[in-house]
Amino acid sequence: MTLLDENRPSPTTPYADPRGDPFPRGQFAVPAVPLTFLHRERLVRHLDEALLTPLTVVGGAAGAGKTLLVADWALARERPVAWLTAPAADKGCGTFWAYLVQALRLAGAPLSTDAGCPADAGRVDEGLLTRLAAELGAGDPPVVVVIDEYDRVSDPQVADQLEFVVQQARDGVRLVLATRTDPLLPLHRYRAAGAVTEIRNAELAFTPDETAGLLALHGLHLPADDLAALVERTRGWAAGLRLCALAAQGETDPRTYLKEFEADRTTIADFLLAEVLKRQPARTQDLLLRISVLERFCPDLANALTGRIDAELILTELHRENAFVEYLGRTWFRLHPLFGEILHAHLRVRSPGLETELHRRAARWLRRWGSLDETLGHAAAAHDWAAAAGALVGELAIGEIFTGPRADALSALFSRMGPKPTGPATELVRTARELSRGDMDHGLARLERTAQALARHGGSYDEDGSSYGEGSFDGDGSLAEDAADLAAARLSGALLEALAGRLTGSPARAERAAEAAERLRSEVPGRLLAQHPELNALLLTHLGATRLWAGRMGDARAALTTVVGAGRSVSTAQPRQECLSHLAFIDYLKGWPGRAERKALTAVTATDRDDPPPGPGPGLASLVLAAVAVDRDELDRAEALLATADDARRLPPDPVTRAGQSIVTGRLLLARGDTRGAHEAVGGAVVTDVVSPWAEAHRASVAAAAHLAEGRPDRAVELLGEELEREPVCLVGAAQAEVAAGRPGAALELLDRVRLLDHTGPAVTVRAALVRAQVAGEAGDPAARRGLVAEALRQARRERLRRPFQEAGPWLRPLLRTPPLRALAEGWLAAGPPWPGGRARPAEPLPLPVVEELSGRERDVLRRLAQMMSTQEIAADLYVSVNTVKTHLKSAYRKLAVNRRHDAVHRARELGLL
Repeated sequence: MTLLDENRPSPTTPYADPRGDPFPRGQFAVPAVPLTFLHRERLVRHLDEALLTPLTVVGGAAGAGKTLLVADWALARERPVAWLTAPAADKGCGTFWAYLVQALRLAGAPLSTDAGCPADAGRVDEGLLTRLAAELGAGDPPVVVVIDEYDRVSDPQVADQLEFVVQQARDGVRLVLATRTDPLLPLHRYRAAGAVTEIRNAELAFTPDETAGLLALHGLHLPADDLAALVERTRGWAAGLRLCALAAQGETDPRTYLKEFEADRTTIADFLLAEVLKRQPARTQDLLLRISVLERFCPDLANALTGRIDAELILTELHRENAFVEYLGRTWFRLHPLFGEILHAHLRVRSPGLETELHRRAARWLRRWGSLDETLGHAAAAHDWAAAAGALVGELAIGEIFTGPRADALSALFSRMGPKPTGPATELVRTARELSRGDMDHGLARLERTAQALARHGGSYDEDGSSYGEGSFDGDGSLAEDAADLAAARLSGALLEALAGRLTGSPARAERAAEAAERLRSEVPGRLLAQHPELNALLLTHLGATRLWAGRMGDARAALTTVVGAGRSVSTAQPRQECLSHLAFIDYLKGWPGRAERKALTAVTATDRDDPPPGPGPGLASLVLAAVAVDRDELDRAEALLATADDARRLPPDPVTRAGQSIVTGRLLLARGDTRGAHEAVGGAVVTDVVSPWAEAHRASVAAAAHLAEGRPDRAVELLGEELEREPVCLVGAAQAEVAAGRPGAALELLDRVRLLDHTGPAVTVRAALVRAQVAGEAGDPAARRGLVAEALRQARRERLRRPFQEAGPWLRPLLRTPPLRALAEGWLAAGPPWPGGRARPAEPLPLPVVEELSGRERDVLRRLAQMMSTQEIAADLYVSVNTVKTHLKSAYRKLAVNRRHDAVHRARELGLL
């Protein structure tokens, strides 16, 4: 007897169950698959493999595609299967076995008339089960039995009896269970024996390719990105995808519908509410609706939202039942995205106004036990801005408004905060946002009021400015937490004070802020300081920039170098780049363009690599590169880099950057012959609390050079007179002007003072040597003149400094054509005939390299490479393997932007690395 015989029973087959009710034929029929059903070969193959084990469990949520998958597999088999859709649980174990025996007979299983059938709905004779197992065990091949909706079997006695028959029948039966929940069988024993095959939710989920195939059966097609988004939103849930596809067929724009459909307004909502939510008891429904406001949850958080203590049992059971509650590990769960959307919408309808309170409770719990991001999100959703700002400040994360991957998200979130409420935390956050946007007037005024309130009251203040005592920002913390919150607020205020000192050019203000921060660190939990290294990095960056403005180069280096040398993290990437840029600027001011370039390039390439939000660091780095390009007479590149410096800024430019911009712009305009533009570039004052000595000196140097070019050397000397003691650039500029005014003795006296200055770089010493050479020539000492020019060429060659030779005057050009000096200038200073007007054509600028600092070992390898040593010789000399040498070479090539040994050595020499 087979299914092809139209399920006609033999004359001895009963037509009724033990209660006397006729068997419904639909209980034994393999379901037909719809025309739009997608045959999934990977799952069918898995079911074929399942025949090697006595038990197969196809377990998944409602609508996961369990029944149709097994039906598709069963209908394709050459031999029929015994199919049973499990009867209702309340019909008794006798009824269950009567149904199962009927299914076996209809499928043509080798059962004799002696096997019998239960006569009592509530019990089954043990002898019947023994005979049934014996007859099935004697069959060959094994009988495949499918029980669909096995989750309806809730009687442990039925499960024990079924296990007995399967075990006794041995290889005569292959049992396949399609179920929403784990079956009442000892699965752990089957797993340990390798006797069970399991197909679960994760495997039942549609892949992107399968989703595309299913949509194609409905006449729908999506681009890859939209397809991936649909799979992510539905988690590959079969019923959800089918219902979406059916609904989209009736839309004029199916693609837009599938991208933007509102789950709660579709048949998906009807399905999930009927098949999942309404099947649950009232307490479970209440919990599901409340946790729908959460992205993820644990039992304690769920209890906080319900006010009960039963969440753990409920969530565990929901997960076991595959009720669209996914387990994330470590006691955390989440709702299926579509189920969560539908529950959330249902919550708003069923309990208007409850959502805000749930978000507030979630924010309060998460502030204590969860993540800051989740705390802020729920506090904002509850419009509880005092709690949101309190969490940000109390967790010492205010620096993240300025740096790190969350800067833009935090700025966007707090942009929704209105003028109220007011308090230390909200005012600090508003101040940080205003300063980050460049609103100096409002930001500085608000910071002053907030600092006064914190200092005066030692706690919070309400909207009218009156104190209401100490208290935590969320209103429910312990006294210790209140004190920690207050310390965190004061430390956050110190950071903003340091920034204010930097932006206003007030070193004393920044130093006071740093000292206050140092005292407050001991009052803040160590875990917060460890979690937020960006706060100290930002504070030291502001301090270093302010010291640089004041001309305290050594102190500035100490602060800036501390940040650069600290541990790397995403949140400190931007401060590290800023500090590298400021260190590069110090090198430039000291006359070391090569060093400045290397540090600036490291900052720029680190920005490209780490991709943090752009800030003043990369902008200043581009400014340094532009300054170096001017010294090398690469004027087009300098102009492009100046534009890049403007585009790279995010924060308002500090005085260092503003002064640097005017100085480099002035030097570029001078190089192009635009003396009027140079005067205008350095003419506007940078208004700050204190005057920067180097800024004034360099601005005066540019203005003096413009006067000198216009034929007013005495005006140039007069302008530089007040700055002579401070900066070597002024001494050299004044010496040039004294020579032009016909006072060589005064020029030499100034140049002798340059020699007494420490750490003066080639950008200064080359110019000084050329001025001495000019004086020597006018004094009738050609040998001294040639020697000084030769020394200047040797120093300048390493740095590719061309601008000093362009500015030296017409006396130098014929000298450079003489054989001894021509060789020194060949290839980098003079390339071909002079330009019209007698100006030598500078060599074409090299491509901008992608450079970062070479490691010590990479330099060791490069030095030996320059000595023409082979890879094997270098390895032997350094006591390392050949592969290690190759690794160092590959890294050095990348950093130097070259591909060959010769080019690497050449480039390293140009950069002064060898």
